Amino acid sequence: MSETFLLVGARIEGGESADILLEDGIVAEVGSGLSRQGATTVDAGGLVALPGLVDLHTHLREPGYEASETILTGSQAGAAGGFTALFAMPNTSPVADTAGVVEQELALGEAAGYLTVQPIGAVTVGQKGERLAELGAMAHSRARVRVFSDDGFCVWDPLIMRRALEYVKAFDGVVAQHAQDPRLTEGAQMNEGTVSAELGLAGWPAVAEESIIARDVLLAEHVGSRLHVCHLSTAGSVDIIRWAKKRGVNVTAEVTPHHLLLTEELARGYDARYKVNPPLRRDEDVQAVREGLADGTIDIVATDHAPHPHESKACEWAAAANGMVGLESALRVVQLACVETGMLTWTDVARVMSRTPADIGRLAGHGRPIAVGEPAHLTLHDPAGSMPFEASDLRGRSTNSPYVGRALPGRVAWTFHAGTATVRDGILTESSEVAR
Repeated sequence: MSETFLLVGARIEGGESADILLEDGIVAEVGSGLSRQGATTVDAGGLVALPGLVDLHTHLREPGYEASETILTGSQAGAAGGFTALFAMPNTSPVADTAGVVEQELALGEAAGYLTVQPIGAVTVGQKGERLAELGAMAHSRARVRVFSDDGFCVWDPLIMRRALEYVKAFDGVVAQHAQDPRLTEGAQMNEGTVSAELGLAGWPAVAEESIIARDVLLAEHVGSRLHVCHLSTAGSVDIIRWAKKRGVNVTAEVTPHHLLLTEELARGYDARYKVNPPLRRDEDVQAVREGLADGTIDIVATDHAPHPHESKACEWAAAANGMVGLESALRVVQLACVETGMLTWTDVARVMSRTPADIGRLAGHGRPIAVGEPAHLTLHDPAGSMPFEASDLRGRSTNSPYVGRALPGRVAWTFHAGTATVRDGILTESSEVAR
């Protein structure tokens, strides 16, 4: 029998305080003055209760790259960051382009037990951009894939992209595009601009992202399909998405925590922790994506959690891998960049980090309001105070975080997945306790 929890005095989405009873994997009661004999009582006074966070863009690396991350360690990192569901990108080895691979990932996530792992299927075979993968087989497998992406690579061929958009309509799927024109970014090392010129590093121009987004929103409009834009990073991209939505195109977009906070200036130290794709952009771009998130042009925050072994980052900039880990720090960065600046409320945070990503991914049972009868996927976040983010805060297998040593506000106090406490008062629950 699962443990019963009584959360006393939690501020639901930062608003009014209430007691919340979690029993048999669901929210059993919400009210004031609740009691339940035998329940584990949690003093949640001052804590913000959010529906469990959902990340639409995570790299869990398994199968094939377990030196960087596994589904178990990535799930632990996600739980520590308040997540109750992760969508796993397909750039594994073998690539997740068949029903067999996505079902293997699903089973590994279920065995880990910390959260829901939902596989994303590749758009093209081997992510090579040459022919469509088994989209229908993955959609109708036990993994019930609804998001398809070649992330890490752009679906550059417009005919392949059109066919993918047409195909996924049959099962209400969505194509998630890594918007990067490969010809415009050959050898690119950082954002193209004054700083790249000063440092002598090849530039990654904004137009390489913007031109693909512009093409794809027109393709999505033409075929009447759903398009999702991964890790949008420039002011021009925000303008294009805003224009497309006004036009009625069925497009959604995400921004990463690091693009909400960090800028290209960090490249001056040649510290490869700050090397990422798309690259860190200008101050103007950071402000534009914050405003786009606040006004609803950008729909969600997604981490693009990208773990790499130490040797892939502890080297010269040009040879270093792109990517940052971000699951454990995401909510704290969003608090710093958007809540404390007054751009988002906690209800907005629930929308962009739980409700909408679950809806885009068609993930049943997640992103639901904290209400009687709903699945007990919850995050209790303590917004008070500010502490340096430490390497010890990382629960995954890799440590390539850009925030180590940087002060970040708040902390995840409790995470509940289907009523099981995966994080208790800031401490990750042992594997044996969540996989029962």
